[in-house]
Amino acid sequence: MNVSKQLPVDLILPEVVQHLLATPSLVIEAAPGAGKTTRVPPALLKILPGEVIVLEPRRIAARMAARRVAQEMGEQVGETVGYQVRFEEVSGPRTRLRFVTEGVLTRRLLSDTMLKGVSAVVLDEFHERHLDGDLALGLLRRLQVTTRPDLKIIVMSATLDAAPIAQYLDNCPIVRSEGRAFPLQLDYAGYSTAPLEQQVARAVETLLSEGETGDTLVFLPGVAEIRRAIREIEPIARRRGMLLAPLYGELSPAEQDMAVQKASKQKIIVSTNVAESSVTVEGVTAVVDSGLARIAGHSHWTGLPILEVQRVSQASAKQRAGRAGRTAPGRVIRLYAEEDFRRRPEVDRPE
Repeated sequence: MNVSKQLPVDLILPEVVQHLLATPSLVIEAAPGAGKTTRVPPALLKILPGEVIVLEPRRIAARMAARRVAQEMGEQVGETVGYQVRFEEVSGPRTRLRFVTEGVLTRRLLSDTMLKGVSAVVLDEFHERHLDGDLALGLLRRLQVTTRPDLKIIVMSATLDAAPIAQYLDNCPIVRSEGRAFPLQLDYAGYSTAPLEQQVARAVETLLSEGETGDTLVFLPGVAEIRRAIREIEPIARRRGMLLAPLYGELSPAEQDMAVQKASKQKIIVSTNVAESSVTVEGVTAVVDSGLARIAGHSHWTGLPILEVQRVSQASAKQRAGRAGRTAPGRVIRLYAEEDFRRRPEVDRPE
């Protein structure tokens, strides 16, 4: 494996391997930036005979993780490492490590109820508690206790309360790893009556005027807010010769790659919560957090699913802040008050 640098999670890999040789399930707690997404799955290939499937909550995370792991193994995506998301699959006859979105596994279980040839399933970023992720865990656990006792189930997260999940998995072991220790300067902008896009532009201007030299990642709840913020930030970016890139799920893979890959110029990335977890966005040393996200729910009047703009939990806010401290000391500006942060729920409510 052509691993470029040591990551904190590397220190716990021997313990992970030891537990999985002795028990069918494991819960891994690793802080943002520890490297769990890119280092744990390849380690499983060395001790297991079959395929390893990694569930990611978002398509961009599945693609980026597969590319990063393939790069560290000195290969192209589609050889040993591949990915499968909605409407797109990159794999080959030699693929043994497959990053997929949560719904892909559910559909596979309909046609292949035994998961033939699969030795392990890793549920990454499980703290987000999406419906598909919870359903996948339930189906995998049922398979494990009935016809596939050899199937390994690994649940990974940065901000999950691990004890209930470990209890559900027959009181399996919990392994913990620390993340990167780069310091973060955290500031609260406080309450403002200005439109959100103007608050974002003001925060970006503050970061740049105070000498920020890395890329800036802005978190907003949705595409409409991203477009308004880009219009507001554009004069700042043009004046300073910076790149301005949106990032959200509906963009094409090429447009998403342009946002997340390291560029020759300083960059401002304006994103929904797709950039909140999983693989590191290279070059980001500053984060502007609106504290908002569009969260799936349902209407009590119609019974239909809806997306509502809501305040994110403390766990999500910490994940967002962690984007700035992964490769160097970082700076975070939250566009709300510290008292507001303390009043938020500690973790996300399961979907």
